[in-house]
Amino acid sequence: MILIDMLRALGQWSDPRFRRVIWLGLGLSLALLVAVYALLLGLIGWFVPAQIDLPLLGPFGGLSALLSVGSLLVMLALSPILMMPVASAFTGFFLDDVAQAVEDRHYPHLAKAPDVPLYDQLRDGFNYFALLVGVNILAGGVYLFSGPLALPVFWAVNGYLLGREYFQMVAMRRLGRRGASDLRAANWFTIWAAGTMMAAPLSIPIVNLFVPVLGAASFTHLFHRLSPAAAPSVRTSQDRGW
Repeated sequence: MILIDMLRALGQWSDPRFRRVIWLGLGLSLALLVAVYALLLGLIGWFVPAQIDLPLLGPFGGLSALLSVGSLLVMLALSPILMMPVASAFTGFFLDDVAQAVEDRHYPHLAKAPDVPLYDQLRDGFNYFALLVGVNILAGGVYLFSGPLALPVFWAVNGYLLGREYFQMVAMRRLGRRGASDLRAANWFTIWAAGTMMAAPLSIPIVNLFVPVLGAASFTHLFHRLSPAAAPSVRTSQDRGW
């Protein structure tokens, strides 16, 4: 059934709202990476002297340029890894558009879900980004020493995070924060399994940039499959705990 949810999400890939979120996420992610690199160059120029005296070799004036080139190479090498959590976080800000596009096409009988307040979107997106980066940094040592199991461990860890956050954000649109948490807790293994299937493409550069939109659409289908009775109910923002 999880595979069917993913295939249904892929079948809507040409939806203009999907493409809009993809380009917005990629554009904002690239802009942030460029800004971070520009800040790094500024720090190098500020703290690294134009010329240093090396023992036995005398004055050397190329350290700043060498560090700048080195930092560019590092940024290029890490960009596929860095872009995934950044693009995922930015996509979270526009998740409501993806979920609404899925519901308009596959669940037209439903009333439009109330918009999630901007503050909640920003807070949840930032929390997800911080959690995703923090957990992967802490798990970095585990990845290094897992040998052939490194990829499965990566998929399991990020699958849990992806499933937890995306299902929560999708379900919250109709059930509120508390109702979404209760439904997620009752179906944690199914959600983890779905997240792990979504996490596998995260290890493929470029492809991982499109996973957030596919995940948002897939978890919208998963939510309606797990909670068909809750989906039609539309509550006010006050009743939903926002």
